[in-house]
Amino acid sequence: MKNISYRNVTLNGGFLHEKQLLNEAVTMDAVYDRFCETGRIDAFKFEWTEGKENKPHFFWDSDVAKWMEAAAYILAKKKAPDIEAKLESLIDLIEKNQGEDGYFNIYFTVCEPEARYTDRSCHELYCAGHLFEAAVAYFEATGKDRFLRLMEKYADYIYKVFIEDKSAAFVTPGHEEIELALVRMYRATGKKKYLELALFFINSRGSEENNELKPEEVPLYTQSHTPVRKQTTADGHSVRACYLYSAMADLACETDDKELFDACKTIFDNIVNKRMYITGGIGSTRLGETFTIDYDLPNSKAYAETCAAISLMFFAQRMLQLENDARYADICERVLYNGMISGLSLDGKSFFYENPLEIDKRNYIKFPSKYNREKFAITQRVGVFTCSCCPPNLNRVLASVADYIYGYDKDTVYINQFASSVAEFDGMKISQKTDYPKSGKIKINTQNVKKLCIRIPSWCKSFGINVEYKTEKGYAVIENINGEIEVDFAMEPVLIQSNIEVYENSGKAAVCCGPYVCAAESVDNIENLHSLFIDKAFCAKAYYDEELCGYVLRVKGFKKVTDSSLYSSYSENYEDYTIRMIPYASFANRGESNMCVWINVR
Repeated sequence: MKNISYRNVTLNGGFLHEKQLLNEAVTMDAVYDRFCETGRIDAFKFEWTEGKENKPHFFWDSDVAKWMEAAAYILAKKKAPDIEAKLESLIDLIEKNQGEDGYFNIYFTVCEPEARYTDRSCHELYCAGHLFEAAVAYFEATGKDRFLRLMEKYADYIYKVFIEDKSAAFVTPGHEEIELALVRMYRATGKKKYLELALFFINSRGSEENNELKPEEVPLYTQSHTPVRKQTTADGHSVRACYLYSAMADLACETDDKELFDACKTIFDNIVNKRMYITGGIGSTRLGETFTIDYDLPNSKAYAETCAAISLMFFAQRMLQLENDARYADICERVLYNGMISGLSLDGKSFFYENPLEIDKRNYIKFPSKYNREKFAITQRVGVFTCSCCPPNLNRVLASVADYIYGYDKDTVYINQFASSVAEFDGMKISQKTDYPKSGKIKINTQNVKKLCIRIPSWCKSFGINVEYKTEKGYAVIENINGEIEVDFAMEPVLIQSNIEVYENSGKAAVCCGPYVCAAESVDNIENLHSLFIDKAFCAKAYYDEELCGYVLRVKGFKKVTDSSLYSSYSENYEDYTIRMIPYASFANRGESNMCVWINVR
């Protein structure tokens, strides 16, 4: 299926709409202002010289480019003079400082002009890709083509260097991203050379003829260990990996490459069945921000970068376009309501880079100051990072989140995500009225839609639909549409176990309610969350908390009671205890607190 573009969809209520409004009103300014303070915006003036503050970093272009892309999505839907002025000012600087040959990179023009395309690991092509995406987004949003033309000139130069002259010291990007951006450039311009360049990067990766790796580089880290069509597991840096897999899926779609599609499908299955956290987080270790091995999903040391969750959502969305299977949309939902949005504070001003599934404040006593940073995530969100890729990534996803709601395939419309909204496309009109995920009740009206497919969420154990339907690949399929369709997904708390191979979760369970994964914080309970046990009979009462943006649960459980002895005879001494749980995505918004997702069961 193809997604119905955010440009054809208007959100008008509910969780996703509220987050989108928060992004527009608060988060966009929060990110831009921090980028001004850290020198990222002024770097586009190309005025830095040795000895000055805020020396440009080789990934700064990409940070700002993602913010520019987000700005374009906002401008597609409404007038925002301040955002437009900032965006146009940046485009002015790009036009002024772009090389005559088309090259544009702040670091390698201002700091190391002699080192252009000599170091695969320094993000030149990654930065270019994000600029390409921003240019396409702005063109599609407004019809203004100046930015796009500047980036076409840049893409033409990269084509010359890598395809015609073969003059670069490497063949493929160290950090993937340009591959999927080139597909977007191709779709926006119709220029096949961009598709050819994307295929060149994909087909060259991991080939035996490719001698681009330095002795110290680990092939697995950059997914260069084997040709992409032979890869079967998700490996290496998790963000780079899923950007690569997203491009592979795009190219499989564009070229009808079944071998590439089969590789994507195998890798996707490996991620979601063996290497993904229950929150949709991926990349289980801070050592290289990488995937490790099957079922290695530690909780307190979970890396689960915000960008990694976003990249998984990109991959899942593209797989949905290759195969009409609701499981891909299920993963998008899991990320949207958990592992991605946890990266943003409730007030929209601060961010997590890492999203652990457990916080034990004692770890920060054992490993104080800089040593802790090598082991555990920070416990409170911050306004900006030295590597600040995640905040503008959240900007662009929230600004275009309507892209994930509807899809179409010939005469069929798919509802993949649930949000109060109206979509108008190709003479068809679809509307949803719902307060989802506050409740699972949805009213759907259509005009000129012959066939409607409504995703049945994988978390849902019972549901009702007021019209005749059949089920197919996770969708309720309705062919004879006559009048309003009413859907009711039962939003009941459930107890979830993990595979026994996930050692840390042995004897434990997680609690979910609708699309939400829940977490316990010591601010609501006792300090020692490991002394709590959920009753295996499981009884939980849920109510929606507007301030915490999701369901708060009161779960029947127990507290283990021991004396003050360090060691004593084993006992079964428990007291009744009601465990209070909140949406995982809302943790760490009320001061420092112990937190856990997986809780003992008895």
